[in-house]
Amino acid sequence: MKKVLIDVDTGIDDALALSYAVHSPELEILGVTTTFGNITVEEATRNTLQILELLGASQIPVFPGASRPLFRELKEKAKLFHGENGLGNIQLPPPRTAARREKASVYMIEQARLHPGEVTIITVGSLTNLATAIMAEPEMTKLVKRVIIMGGAVTVPGNRTPVAEANICADPEAADLVFRSGIPITVVGLDVTMQTLLTREHLETWRELGTDVSRSFAEMCQFYMDAYAKVGNVRGCGLHDPLAVGVAIDPSFVRTSPMYIAVDTSGGLSDARTIADRRSQPEFPPNADVCLEVDHAKFLAHFLQRVF
Repeated sequence: MKKVLIDVDTGIDDALALSYAVHSPELEILGVTTTFGNITVEEATRNTLQILELLGASQIPVFPGASRPLFRELKEKAKLFHGENGLGNIQLPPPRTAARREKASVYMIEQARLHPGEVTIITVGSLTNLATAIMAEPEMTKLVKRVIIMGGAVTVPGNRTPVAEANICADPEAADLVFRSGIPITVVGLDVTMQTLLTREHLETWRELGTDVSRSFAEMCQFYMDAYAKVGNVRGCGLHDPLAVGVAIDPSFVRTSPMYIAVDTSGGLSDARTIADRRSQPEFPPNADVCLEVDHAKFLAHFLQRVF
């Protein structure tokens, strides 16, 4: 089993990623850490507890993390895509379990020290928790096996700005620090995640299953798909965060290319852009493996088989 920490800002695709991970026997989930992004960290923590309880996985510990970017003001919530409460405005029972008191970055360091070279961190929100951990313990870059980042848009347009993806945009300085740190990174960005579409036909199948879990997720994803249809006329919704979990389970879902990635922190028109040096002779050696192709049919079939 692969030891993983999952760092979330639990909106709808985070919830899908958690369900996929919980139902994948290849993964040992050491804990879930929360951050801001789609919603506030307090809401992300509540949503994470609710989703884990819905999945019957309340034994997995949850650790609240950063409430704001390293240096910038907190951006508005992504209400258009995730609703006011982050879960498409569906109502789940208040969580019966409580988050741990230990901070997310402290838990990351603790687990990396406890399992040197074994822990994969899957980040599907802002990179603030991981950046904070690296600043507090520089040895994190050697202790962590790999970081799988759902974030960035290297060869395609952004989704938060014309050039920037939402998770990088949430805290560009944190993302820049992580990329510069030397920690092993796989980038699962919009280059591949927008090729992994969940459709309304899938939601009908989920409704027919008739379980509390399948109905709840169908309602959430209905909201998500309606937002995609309004903004980009997309037939369905991208499985952004689940693909990052999928890469942790089976890296053969994607083809990667080693690249040097820098994050623009200028505050200008290209702020938060993930810039790759794609020249034949780049100035710096690669610091990330960037996903450029995905076997979407293989991944989607695996995800649908596992998610419930």
